[in-house]
Amino acid sequence: MSQRDTLHRFLFQDAPIRGEIVQLDATWKSVQAHHDYPPILQNAMGELMAAAALLAATLKLDGALVLQIQGKGPVTLLVVECTGQLTMRATAKWSGDLPNAGLAELIGNGRFVITLDPKDGKQTYQGIVPLEGDSIAEILQNYMTRSEQLETRLVLAADEHHAGGLLLQKMPGQTGQDADAWDRAVHLAATLKPEELLQLPPGEILRRLYHEETLQLFDAQAVRFHCNCSRESVSGMLRMLGREEVESILAEQGNIEIHCDFCNRRYAFDAMDAAQLFVTGDTVQGSGVRH
Repeated sequence: MSQRDTLHRFLFQDAPIRGEIVQLDATWKSVQAHHDYPPILQNAMGELMAAAALLAATLKLDGALVLQIQGKGPVTLLVVECTGQLTMRATAKWSGDLPNAGLAELIGNGRFVITLDPKDGKQTYQGIVPLEGDSIAEILQNYMTRSEQLETRLVLAADEHHAGGLLLQKMPGQTGQDADAWDRAVHLAATLKPEELLQLPPGEILRRLYHEETLQLFDAQAVRFHCNCSRESVSGMLRMLGREEVESILAEQGNIEIHCDFCNRRYAFDAMDAAQLFVTGDTVQGSGVRH
């Protein structure tokens, strides 16, 4: 099967309902390539990635959407970032051997955090709510309905090779002639099997689900993995720590290594590198990136 990594928008012509389908192949594999995630965690991460792409596309961001699930169980963090250009990165933190359990048990007492970072000087938005639901789809549906007052339904699936999602939203402030359209669309979406969502082309999925409806399917948007970490951004972070703190770390450890949790890159700074940060404010290239 060819690598797809696309998102399709669609509209119901005769009802105030919009939808999206996303399928991730290479993007999902790129995330897995940087870390050895346990199988039980792979599914949740893949589903959260698919959901982040779907939600970012509905928001039409210039910046980035960040979805975080923070917990106090064996899994302490799941985080996905998706930009308005549909570039994505993701990571997770956990401890020990994970039990074969549901998401609620893996996360324990946790919370869901959604952050909208405009990246253009506008104010960052952050919403924090308790975790409600035993799946990524349930958690996000509850958040969208209660916090954003948007009727939303998600069907998500992931395995070792693919991740995918279907989103339906009832558009606010609009009414259609078909009063039962939303309930019917949601009911049919619930019949979608994981293997269909992960393997069938988007047009075929929609034909199977909604062959009695009139839909408008828009051109595909590409989705890809991208981590925006850089030596320059790490240098800026070290400057923010200040000369005294940086020199203290150097005295204790001999050098400074910064590790990117998303792409697993390591940035190394020795004493000379650190000194030049504060003398010239320029990034030096001597130590390079260590993998």
